[in-house]
Amino acid sequence: MKTDYAASVFINCPFDAEYRALLFAKVFAVFDCGYLPRCSQEIEDGGEVRIEKIRNIIRECKFGVHDISRIQVNGDPPLPRFNMPFELGLFVGARIYGGGDQKKKVCLILDADKYRYQRSLSDIAGHDIQEHGNDPEIVIKKIRNWLQNATQRKTIPGGHIIVQRYRQFMAELPGICDTLNLQQDTLLFNEFALIVETWLKKKDPD
Repeated sequence: MKTDYAASVFINCPFDAEYRALLFAKVFAVFDCGYLPRCSQEIEDGGEVRIEKIRNIIRECKFGVHDISRIQVNGDPPLPRFNMPFELGLFVGARIYGGGDQKKKVCLILDADKYRYQRSLSDIAGHDIQEHGNDPEIVIKKIRNWLQNATQRKTIPGGHIIVQRYRQFMAELPGICDTLNLQQDTLLFNEFALIVETWLKKKDPD
């Protein structure tokens, strides 16, 4: 998959059903800001080791949105999820130890509560952790403002505009899925991304 490094945003977050609304919001916000969302779910290749797939995607992305909010323990025995902090570490490591464009990487770190990370991932103290409170619309505004500050592009719409379009899109999504013979609650990442991209192009054909 050939992509534009400067326009690619790596999304590092959970992919379970409970997190789905926040993932949808992230993908929509990145597209509406004029960027391409990337994540490990975009490629299903049983012959490729998962860490290699993630590493390759990180290499191809200048930007990264990392949500470390899912640190609660679950299962038997109860354990926290370490995938998101691990992938954040890979992204930051690429910026520190990589050469050329890798040193230009920029990341946004999100958590449900702004200061909770201090008890679970204190090594990132000093980074500006953004709080989203598990609210998709706050996530959208955080991503929009971060990309605007990071790029100073004049073409990114205001956060309130993106939120309004997101609400309209989500209201139309069930009908779109019906037309495509898809189920909204089982959409694959690539399916959802294509639906968002197509919908936004129809709204802004230029």
